[in-house]
Amino acid sequence: MQLLLLGATGLVGSHVLELALADPRVAGVTAPTRRPLPSRPGLSAPTLDFDQLPQDPSIWTADVVICALGTTLNSAGSRERFYRVDHDYPLEIARLAKAHGASTFVLNSAKGAAVKSLFFYSRVKGETERDILALGFERTVLVRPGLIDGPRPKPRPMEQWAGRVLSVLKPILPPSVKANRPEAIARTMLEAAISAVPGVTVVPSQDLL
Repeated sequence: MQLLLLGATGLVGSHVLELALADPRVAGVTAPTRRPLPSRPGLSAPTLDFDQLPQDPSIWTADVVICALGTTLNSAGSRERFYRVDHDYPLEIARLAKAHGASTFVLNSAKGAAVKSLFFYSRVKGETERDILALGFERTVLVRPGLIDGPRPKPRPMEQWAGRVLSVLKPILPPSVKANRPEAIARTMLEAAISAVPGVTVVPSQDLL
């Protein structure tokens, strides 16, 4: 299996990368990034400007795509930029990958994703899901974690505070509101990419514990 991985430098994507490179079922990984990745056996990591994506088939030809791209409003600096990163980039790359033969798309979305959500973040995630589904991949997997509990290169104070609260309350919380570990999300995404059944599969946060 040839894997195209988006977001390989992020919290979840970096775990997907490590798992994929160690998995004998994965013949090779292409991980386009904005900043260089160290050279690794089995890894092709072209450095790209995501606002001007090249059409080079060697980048986009893959059997499956795992998308772990994502940012925050604070990091993006504006709603427009957030939408560009969380919606437009995945959709544009999904189109390129499908045109070059990809049959499976696995998206790291979010709990509460809904086109009609009152919350901007959830609405963008919902629109991304909708538009990826409209491309008609043979297999589409929507992974919807809740709060992701793990160290990030750039601290997110609100997530850190919420994570501490959920950690204290973990013994009494129902599965649907517990935080998700990035390695568990990554493992689920990779397994879904390899063994996804035809059609659409939705993986809720409680299935990522």
